[in-house]
Amino acid sequence: MAESGTSILIGGEAGQGLATIGRLMVMALARTGYDVHVTQSYMSRIRGGHNTFAIRTGPGAAMAPTEQVDILVALNRETLDLHIPELGPRGLVVVDESLAVDLAESLAEVRAEVLGAPFGALAPKPVLANVAALGVLGSAVCGDLTVLEGLVSEAFARKGPEVVGENLAVLRAAFEWVKGRDLALACMPPPPERAGKRMVLNGNEAVALGALAAGCGFCSFYPMTPSTSVALTLIDKGRGSGLVVEQAEDEIAAANMAVGASFAGARCLVPTSGGGFALMTEAVSLAGMLEVPLVFVLAQRPGPATGLPTRTEQADLDMVLSAGHGEFPRAVFAPGTVEECFYLTHRAFDLAARWQSPAFVLTDQYLADCYRAVEPFDLDVLPEVPGPMLDPPDPGSYRRYAPAPDGVSPWVAPGFGRALVRSDSDEHSPDGRLTEDLKVRVEMVEKRLAKGLGIMAETLPPVLYGLEAPDALLVCWGSTLSAVLEASEALVERGVRSAVLHFAQLWPLKEDQFMPLIESARSVVCVEGNATGQLARLLRRETGFEVHGRVLRFDGLPMTAAYVLRGLESIL
Repeated sequence: MAESGTSILIGGEAGQGLATIGRLMVMALARTGYDVHVTQSYMSRIRGGHNTFAIRTGPGAAMAPTEQVDILVALNRETLDLHIPELGPRGLVVVDESLAVDLAESLAEVRAEVLGAPFGALAPKPVLANVAALGVLGSAVCGDLTVLEGLVSEAFARKGPEVVGENLAVLRAAFEWVKGRDLALACMPPPPERAGKRMVLNGNEAVALGALAAGCGFCSFYPMTPSTSVALTLIDKGRGSGLVVEQAEDEIAAANMAVGASFAGARCLVPTSGGGFALMTEAVSLAGMLEVPLVFVLAQRPGPATGLPTRTEQADLDMVLSAGHGEFPRAVFAPGTVEECFYLTHRAFDLAARWQSPAFVLTDQYLADCYRAVEPFDLDVLPEVPGPMLDPPDPGSYRRYAPAPDGVSPWVAPGFGRALVRSDSDEHSPDGRLTEDLKVRVEMVEKRLAKGLGIMAETLPPVLYGLEAPDALLVCWGSTLSAVLEASEALVERGVRSAVLHFAQLWPLKEDQFMPLIESARSVVCVEGNATGQLARLLRRETGFEVHGRVLRFDGLPMTAAYVLRGLESIL
């Protein structure tokens, strides 16, 4: 499959500054007008190990990860050994001149060119070598030196003018060194004209901004890759908003702190990953019984147990659907893009507040770390997330769990007015007192489940991309969307009538929203980042429909179009 755009892979050890090179290059490309898509791969260690920062860019949409490398920036020998086989025709290898020797034989088959740069001479200090690599890379793709200079100045401004000057000198020297060399790799096509500025964000940053837009007032967390940067972004961007971010002693404490803060009237967020969320499930059930709004963001990674802590997977859907003992309503979202990370996090807050139930946002390591250039979010379309009453009209008769046709009782924050707010984790009467009256028990269960009907009425339908009644319908959820869309486009180019059905909300499900589309397709294939086809099994459980095939990936790497197409060969 021919892949569009230019693919740049920067590889090296943790601590060599490859993420700095990558982020600055992404910012430069985005400011110039190109589309960008980033995939980060890193090992579970502070220093050392093999890490990569992959950028797919071009004037058109760069939707998904790619398996082909056009420009390989190797900061160590291991990167060459691992990624030279991935080079596309007439690729370019940017490497220190000391590593450039004896590469001709290994590059002969792919006809790649080697640019052996004198990083030692260009960077008078070892710590500046990554800026020298940035300059060489920027010049090799005919980047704008002025844009790079501005970004380097911004990145090192806090360290003072002397440090900024050193880095700019190295950047300029490296940029000029490349000029005059006849590189086989042609410059990228000119970027399209774009009106207005764009933001460069990854999924976790977009989740945090969505929470802030919803008025998040409290975040409790225990650090766990790949979810930690949600809380760190809230700390950075939430200054002056009144937001409180608390790093708890463990995940159990983090979840229960949020339950308490929500009971007190705050809009609360708990970011975590699989092993951390497993410890939180009792608190999830507590939130269901207390009927407090609470949003959990679960950034998935491979398990069981510690598994592959810095890789990606979609294997926690089953856990989230059944997390917490007993029966109570919930909503589960799975954004497929950075933009959806923002809007669906806000929607999770809104639904949780209006229906007084927990809501969940499922991302994963790939989407959490995936940088994209996105248009500014439209804040005008966001509804105002409701909060609790502070003083009800008749405080003397207030009952926290008063019966209501839709199951939603008046929500009052304790301590602000004259109403007495009683709440209990045991089964309780409408006024919040503990009870073992079995008739009341039935009434309270039915009251809580009635809220689930309201949540279901607001379920987002899955989105169909392409023709109705296709020969091949690729069904996916969450972050696999971009790769599946690209694979579907490739099928269409081959003459296959293909379409994609993407689920951004996984619970509740409404059959009438998607079953006519599924039943009209000749072949239905689920594409998922897990080993058991969790969405496929959910569809069978809820509708009785058995998909015709599955393309599953569970090696810790993100889904690519090429992987999907290889998996479809034996199905279609």
